[in-house]
Amino acid sequence: MLPESVVEYLRAGARRHLDELMELLRLPSVANTEPRQCRLCAERLAAHLERLGMAARLEGGDDGGPPNVLATALAAEAAAPTLLLYGHYDVQPPDPLDQWQSPPFEPRVRDGWLFARGASDDKGQVMAQLAAVEAWQRAGGGLPVHLKVLLEGREEIGSPGLEAFVAARAAELAADAAVISDTGFLRDGLPSITYGLRGLAYVEVDFHGPSRDVHSGEHGGAVTNPINALAGLIAAMHDADGRVTLPGFYDDVVELTERERREWAALPIDEAEYARSLGVEALGAGERRGYTPLERRWGRPTLDCNGIVGGYTAAGSKTIIPAAASAKISMRLVSDQDPAKVVEGMRQFVAAHTPPGIRAELRVNAESRPVLLGRDTPAMRAGCAAMEEAFGRAPAMIRCGASVPVTELIQRLLGLDAVLLGFGLPEDNVHSPNERLRLDQFHRGAVAAAAFLGLLPRELSAGGCASAPGRIA
Repeated sequence: MLPESVVEYLRAGARRHLDELMELLRLPSVANTEPRQCRLCAERLAAHLERLGMAARLEGGDDGGPPNVLATALAAEAAAPTLLLYGHYDVQPPDPLDQWQSPPFEPRVRDGWLFARGASDDKGQVMAQLAAVEAWQRAGGGLPVHLKVLLEGREEIGSPGLEAFVAARAAELAADAAVISDTGFLRDGLPSITYGLRGLAYVEVDFHGPSRDVHSGEHGGAVTNPINALAGLIAAMHDADGRVTLPGFYDDVVELTERERREWAALPIDEAEYARSLGVEALGAGERRGYTPLERRWGRPTLDCNGIVGGYTAAGSKTIIPAAASAKISMRLVSDQDPAKVVEGMRQFVAAHTPPGIRAELRVNAESRPVLLGRDTPAMRAGCAAMEEAFGRAPAMIRCGASVPVTELIQRLLGLDAVLLGFGLPEDNVHSPNERLRLDQFHRGAVAAAAFLGLLPRELSAGGCASAPGRIA
């Protein structure tokens, strides 16, 4: 149990902690368009960590992009274990702006919710963790763990350079456990801990045809239309049952266990309600045989076209065959798929489906590996107990179809299994207009983070791991 002094400190400081979060949310730290704002955000975070008694500094960003924030703090006891805390301060672009009810970087509180870009993903969750650190330092007699902090500035653009950054600082980042708050609950009222994340391979495919846009009446039927050809390529990427047709795509996929399928089937998920929340009449995408929608979202690989452009798109008509067309394509991967191998399958597929008269180009925008975490590690046990203490019930053990690239890097490069201690809700509108975070989740999230700090040393002392990391019995 948390010391009452820590709980009371968080309760008394709730308004100030919210104000500090809102100050951070006012900075439009979009990694690919606002490097200056990202640096300001990193500097503000470093200053905040310094106020908490931590030694903080910025590293990276020599290319003009967002830097990372590194910080350390010592525990009250020299023999205490070490925890690595990760979060990210960059945010998604706010577009489309006309769909926001209030400006995305002018945080507003309405009906118990905080609205702003980054409120849930990930500034709110980072600041909940830092509020917990402060509470232990000011009211708990000092930190129960030695703490290392890594706050990234490029997570929303695929974490380019992070692998090299972590590898070069493996000794500096060494710890006994890691915690990441960048996930959420399965549903409101059901605390959840994510033990599996999909990886990502993101590519762009360009089809080049004639050297310029040409008259479709004079040249139609004589030259290949890049848009038509690209549409055919995309359509051929799935068969009639929704399976991806790239060479070798499923070769390394780890199948779901019967235990997982039973557990997931028992979760309180209403598929019709889920469809309505997305504004669709029915669920239908993905592999149509042998897998439920939830299994397809969490435990199966996918391929999706995220955008396609080419030709004339303004009002009215213009009868042309365009010179080029382009598509952005993402592939979500599951254990043990290798992004590089999947991209090579994509290259082979594009080469085999490029018709005469078309020159194809493929660019890789992002790659991250999938990850499975052990479900009975000391960090996971501490996380489960902390969630129950803060939210009043044992958490559901779930996977997530999205990617948090650092999780796999921490596992592979540092030899740590992280616990994903997230507080977001499905209705937070993450990556969408009107992103928000419920204030109660923010405050209870800080309690959960504080409870985790106190529980981790006990679980590490107890030791043991009933299931091997990355595999579910």
